[in-house]
Amino acid sequence: MYEPYEIKVLNTIDFSKSMRYNPFAYIRSEKDILKLVTALIENTRGEQKGGDPFWEKAEILLYCALIGYIHFEGEPHEKNMNTLVGMINSMEVREDDETFCNSVDYIFLDLGKEQPNHFAVRQYQKYKLAAGKTAKSILISCGARLAVFDIAEVRDLMNVDEMELDTIGDRKTALFIIISDTDDTFNFIAALMYSQLFNLLCDKADMEYGGRLPVHVRFLLDEFSNIGKIPKFEKLIATIRSREISACVILQAQSQLRDLYKDNAETITGNMDCRLFLGGSEKTTLKDLTESLGKETIYMLTNNTSRGNQPSYSQNQQKLGKELMTLDELAVMDGSKCILQLRGVRPFFSDKYDITKHKNYRYLSDSNPKYAFNAAKYIKRELRLQDDEPFELMDCTPLDEMPDEAFDDFAEDLEPV
Repeated sequence: MYEPYEIKVLNTIDFSKSMRYNPFAYIRSEKDILKLVTALIENTRGEQKGGDPFWEKAEILLYCALIGYIHFEGEPHEKNMNTLVGMINSMEVREDDETFCNSVDYIFLDLGKEQPNHFAVRQYQKYKLAAGKTAKSILISCGARLAVFDIAEVRDLMNVDEMELDTIGDRKTALFIIISDTDDTFNFIAALMYSQLFNLLCDKADMEYGGRLPVHVRFLLDEFSNIGKIPKFEKLIATIRSREISACVILQAQSQLRDLYKDNAETITGNMDCRLFLGGSEKTTLKDLTESLGKETIYMLTNNTSRGNQPSYSQNQQKLGKELMTLDELAVMDGSKCILQLRGVRPFFSDKYDITKHKNYRYLSDSNPKYAFNAAKYIKRELRLQDDEPFELMDCTPLDEMPDEAFDDFAEDLEPV
């Protein structure tokens, strides 16, 4: 009855119920580094508008340099966000001494002597063009942006990777990304994952499967306006369908999409083959929907009567166009109804499906709480060995609990000090 799905969970509300996600695990080349940095900047910008773009560009140079060094030169256990934050924290700058070198400077000086054209070295050299005071301001800006990693739970969450995003599209996998709808502090983690996942799937489809994934991947993007901004999403949504990838964007109002993607919002909605309106009262959404529904033909019958010495009567019939549904009609639409628009056909005014009538509804937790998925129980971080994996077994029995004969054998193996 049940499909053999692999279950993956990212929970930014309760970290104890989340698998761990390390974005460094999916870096394959220099372009992946730039994509990761771009997504990080986009989703940690906050509410600021305008301003001098110099500081963000300088941050990008430093992030690319440090991540490039960690990826290409670091040990496996060092390839995570914690190492990045640690390197930034150790970068002391002295305004009165331009020749002062901190520990990270020495690292890049040594690497530059061995590999002067190294990607990380070239980026770091551009960052070092900044004077002492400017460099200090850049480091302060980086520290403020990455302040969230001062939280121990966040460091643990992004220390290693358990998501295996690079296997999605190869096998049946259900990935649940749970974010808060009231607090967006940690939503940038979900945005990083979405950005990397789209890029991984497209690259995998092109390079390994001749352009189409063997298993269709569907994104159900509920609360789309709260997950953060996915870089170049307007281009992705136009190209992913040919790679066996589809996305269902769910919004409470269309204005949310414009707030997040500005002028590209029209491109995103234009690449949707199916649009489903479940009801609402937001004016922008209703106006766009009224225009897309088009008009219907109505007949207007006019009767004219004149009274006088010679009364007369006339009747006139006209054909007019009227909106299929006006703004006020959409605003007060029955909650049990919906409007479905499919590409190539006229819109449908339909009843909403009653999920309680589905044959498998009884298996949902809404019907019976015992079927609720227990993520904390599912996520077990115990060491699991493969059948063919070698291991060493050690006896860790406390000495005071060891039998006399076993203690004697143990004591004979001890070397005198």
